[in-house]
Amino acid sequence: MRKWMMVALAVASSGAALAQDVTLRHDFTGAARDELATLVERFNQEQKGKGRIVLEDLAGVTDRRHLPQLALLDEDDARLFFDTVPRFRPIADVMKEGGQPFDAGQFFPQVAGAVDDLRGRLQGLPMALGLPVLFYNKEAFAKAGLDPASPPRTWQDVQTAAGALADAGVACPLTTSRFAWVHVENLASQHGEPATAKGGRPAFNDLVHVKHLARLASWQKSRYFHYFGPGREGDAKFLSGECAMLTGESALHGDLKAAKFAIGIGPLPYYDDVRGAQAGNVLPDGAALWALPAKKNETQVAARFIAFLMQPRVQRDWVRATGFLPMTPTALDELAAAGVSPVLVEAARKRLGVPNAADARLHSGPSRSRVRALLDEEIGPVWTSDRPAKEALDKAVQRAGAPAH
Repeated sequence: MRKWMMVALAVASSGAALAQDVTLRHDFTGAARDELATLVERFNQEQKGKGRIVLEDLAGVTDRRHLPQLALLDEDDARLFFDTVPRFRPIADVMKEGGQPFDAGQFFPQVAGAVDDLRGRLQGLPMALGLPVLFYNKEAFAKAGLDPASPPRTWQDVQTAAGALADAGVACPLTTSRFAWVHVENLASQHGEPATAKGGRPAFNDLVHVKHLARLASWQKSRYFHYFGPGREGDAKFLSGECAMLTGESALHGDLKAAKFAIGIGPLPYYDDVRGAQAGNVLPDGAALWALPAKKNETQVAARFIAFLMQPRVQRDWVRATGFLPMTPTALDELAAAGVSPVLVEAARKRLGVPNAADARLHSGPSRSRVRALLDEEIGPVWTSDRPAKEALDKAVQRAGAPAH
């Protein structure tokens, strides 16, 4: 018996040594972190020793220059994740090398548009996207004499609400997260303006963008609006109760359960005096699964994991636990069958199924992150000085259109 146990342990150890580990780096917290761990465990059990995914929390990484094979991140955070901007591999290439079938046409157009390049090729797996929305503190609204059941619909409504909140003693009526995505790209989409010109050059210095940035700057000076940074800095200010309104991403909803006040959610406001404006024409964005250069056996495990994540029932479980957007119509069908509100299902199908316009958004890749960074640099003085909004946007477009050095 002892000899048999030793042989069995030796075989098990040998199998474990031969199994290929693939590291997936992430910085998720809360429900998203827990569900990701659950899915990874399910996948690893299904592999039966043919390889496994090992989760790596960014907070515990001591040497970020040591690259994993997979990373789940917002592309703008690449330097934070790796202390550099690595080369990501297109998902189709990973799946082909890993011997897994892959149909890029199965994704909702608007979801695919968040991670495609200028030629429409998917660069990452868009599994953690959200839509821009307005969050508001219902209790602060009630104290300010505002209707907690009626979120501001237009930017003029936001100004009225911010004034009432300020008069009621709220030090920060409005803040934002992910400024470039919410207040530049989505502003363009809602009001029928191009985010890019021919060849993918930025084109966000039109009248609507100038008007909007000038309005936000005036709100900053009157203390209606507070800008804390280009990323997700505003989230914490809202969750703490310091700010009463936040324009940010819908996926934050999962973290709002820990807030100590009642929270309302409304659509991203728009300008109803702009001809042809459509408030619902908002653009998904957020974190995606990115593949980095890897050995062939590592790529095979990564490809199998991506195929696992694409299963409609796996997507269903992920979306229900996290609040992220479904990637495919079949996943949305699974959500409908699981009892998700038909109204929400049809709203998602209607918006996510709209074909992408070529000039509607900045496309995935280093250039998008660069453009967003340049935009933040140029509008910085708008918040702290009297720099005109048009000058800031003109300069940002000029610099973004020049070759990178």
